[in-house]
Amino acid sequence: MHGTLSRPGEPGPARGRSGLRVPLTLRLALRELRGGLSGFAVFLACIALGVAAIAGVASISRSLTDGLGREGARILGGDLTYSLINRAATPEERAALDAQGRVSVVTTLRAMAVAGEGTALVELKAVGDDYPSTGELVTEPARPLSELLGERDGAEGAVADPVLLTRLDLKVGDRISIAGRPFAIRATLVSEPDRIANGIGFGPRVLISHAALAKSDLVRPGSLNRWSYRLRIPEADDAALQSRAAAVAKAVPDAGWEMRARTNADPRFAKSIERFTQFLTLVGLTALIVGGVGVANAVAAFVERKRGSIATLKSVGAPGGQVVVLYLTQVGLIAALGIAIGLTVGALLPFGLDALFHDSLPLPLNPTIAPTELALAASYGFLTALAFAILPLGRAHDIPVSGLFRDVVDTDAGRTRLRYRLILAAALAGLVALAVGTAFDRRLALIFIVAAGLAFGLLRLVAIGLMAGARRLPRPRMAAPRMALANLHRPGALTPAIVLSLGLGVTLLVTLSLIDANVRRTLTNSLPAKAPNLFFLDIPSSDADAFHGFLGGLAPGAKIERVPMMRGRITALNGVPAEAIKAPEEAAWVLDGDRGITYAEDLPEGSSLVAGSWWNAEEAKTPLVSFDAELAGKLDLKVGGSVTVNVLGRTLTARIANLRKVEWRSLGINFVMVFSPGTFRGAPHSDLATLTFPDGPDARAEAGILRDVARAYPSVTSVRVKEALEAVSDIVGKLVLAIRGASGIAVVASLFVLAGALAAGHRARLYDAVVLKTLGATRRRLLAAYTLEYGALGVATAIFGLAAGTLAGWVIVTRVMKLEFTLDLSGALVAATLAVAFAILLGLAGTWRILGQKPAPYLRQF
Repeated sequence: MHGTLSRPGEPGPARGRSGLRVPLTLRLALRELRGGLSGFAVFLACIALGVAAIAGVASISRSLTDGLGREGARILGGDLTYSLINRAATPEERAALDAQGRVSVVTTLRAMAVAGEGTALVELKAVGDDYPSTGELVTEPARPLSELLGERDGAEGAVADPVLLTRLDLKVGDRISIAGRPFAIRATLVSEPDRIANGIGFGPRVLISHAALAKSDLVRPGSLNRWSYRLRIPEADDAALQSRAAAVAKAVPDAGWEMRARTNADPRFAKSIERFTQFLTLVGLTALIVGGVGVANAVAAFVERKRGSIATLKSVGAPGGQVVVLYLTQVGLIAALGIAIGLTVGALLPFGLDALFHDSLPLPLNPTIAPTELALAASYGFLTALAFAILPLGRAHDIPVSGLFRDVVDTDAGRTRLRYRLILAAALAGLVALAVGTAFDRRLALIFIVAAGLAFGLLRLVAIGLMAGARRLPRPRMAAPRMALANLHRPGALTPAIVLSLGLGVTLLVTLSLIDANVRRTLTNSLPAKAPNLFFLDIPSSDADAFHGFLGGLAPGAKIERVPMMRGRITALNGVPAEAIKAPEEAAWVLDGDRGITYAEDLPEGSSLVAGSWWNAEEAKTPLVSFDAELAGKLDLKVGGSVTVNVLGRTLTARIANLRKVEWRSLGINFVMVFSPGTFRGAPHSDLATLTFPDGPDARAEAGILRDVARAYPSVTSVRVKEALEAVSDIVGKLVLAIRGASGIAVVASLFVLAGALAAGHRARLYDAVVLKTLGATRRRLLAAYTLEYGALGVATAIFGLAAGTLAGWVIVTRVMKLEFTLDLSGALVAATLAVAFAILLGLAGTWRILGQKPAPYLRQF
């Protein structure tokens, strides 16, 4: 330690080379840091890792949001888009749109493609020669769209996703049949600019012309199709767009269409980004908080190394508070370096992602430096460093000089002063305020904070319990077990640090393992056993009875259900317009876009009444509706209230007759809203049917039915439930992969903390080893003692991690995801075992070098 403190009345801070006065505390801190950052590797790694995770997630989210905003017109296919379900625009509606700008039309629907003995569900998209009105359509080979889709040699043209060619074993030039009409595949689809706007698809994309669609039997009254009218007004600014939209709304107020503007191309997707960003940010914050334990260990070891310097300062009259400020300044400077590293990595992450995967990214990414998000990540880093560093530093305030020189093993300085505990409380309050104040879902953020606090508290109790238990156990006769038992509870024991770091890591691994297992079990095992095997859409109502008989002939023992189906949008609840209702996030989807609706005389299977009564024959003649009870509670709907919907351009209001509980996970036919028959009697509609085999899935029988239905009823769309679930499972798998990646950062942080905890105990271990070897202990006996110690800590921590991780997994699966929970500890046990083995190996690796030291040089120091 070099340098002196100014006495009262002496000149103040010295001037630097630039002439600016440098405070003495900062000058001394910088002077001490000239010796390097030895011992702070774990500190830097923990801070940098956590900050990089938060900054990276936030920067990518901002880049995606900016990309959606910048590419809004390309995503929508126009500056304003108006969508209608099950019908095209009327002449009056089309005239209102034409008056505001150049209009292009895109129609999307599902259909069955047949090639030889093979069939496949496809996402059909009918476009005009002006498609796309913005952006670029890329095909292979590249040809004008009119040439690719035009009629030639007795067949209409089509551009197909390469997945379809692989599935049906086709090549460019081959023909497929859609709705009984031949289509020649003239190119494969490489990319389409408006793919995101089409939502999740359950089949490969096929582009055809509007002329070809008109010749088919796919568009009929009641069939499920979406007509999108895209207005291109490139010269209009945002205010002008609002004015044009208002003019359309005034001209045709009852059109019942869904309108989107380029400024908010996909609000549902933007909300999903915000929600997923919050989750990953909380995972990153977990990594930072876990790393905070490493910060505390590193700072405690730093104070231990600086005993001589602290003693010197206090012996020449430096107040304890000034000593704390001096070393807190050093820690702050080192934390700033770690934060700068984390911010740099996080800020560059979107640019690296764009450079490596630009052509394969399905989303528009606009890499940008996000100052607000980076400042937020830096705030998390500083507050975490302060919260975990202040107590180890504050304990040195009241230690007498004699104690600093004499105390080697027991570093316990007693109770920390109130001022440092208040600083800790303020730092923790700042972390809570940041996490909750910036959260998309504040309830989830609060749950996370409470869970993190409980985890830390419980792990502290586990450590205290282990130490108390070890203290009360009888002393073994053998030397190695006796030493291991003593090491668990002695002054300066590693028990609290190892239990905390290893416990958090095991808990996180077990939680992720159980969530992953339950989500995949739900998607791959439980649902197919309960669900129908096949769904059939767009069954013409005039052919419904004949189709039912046809299915019965193909599968005599199968259960067949059939209901009428239409699409409609909720426009008001209890007279309040849907856009004015602030629904909770878990229920807002009901008001966003169109919903499938039906009517029925009897209570649908899989439903049970919880309020009101089902209508009788007389009541069924009036407009009544049965609403899902859970959603009704979230939307504040009760029996006697009203629901207004727009169906096929017609607006009608129905009274809520009853509320019912729906078993959605059965995947049977059910709807949020079931209307009385009199509400839509005589309205054009199609039917929806399901087929369930009595003995479970039968791949060969399903394939045969799909082929026969596609030939006999080419306009009917057939969906294999297994394929739909596989598509959903693929999406969920990608989300789980992202969660695993982010959570892996927290696990890595816990490993850093564990390594830091072992490094922090190096001096005490070295002291023990020297003394014991002087007394005749062999390396083998010492190694056995340390193995037993680390093994006991690992097993005890793994038991806690299994229990806590199972509880956390159960809460997330049942309360957040609303799924059934099955205890499958196979993956969790593997994770816990590996964690324990790693802890033992890491501990022994650090101990091995200590055991090789010769006693003489260290005895002279001690």
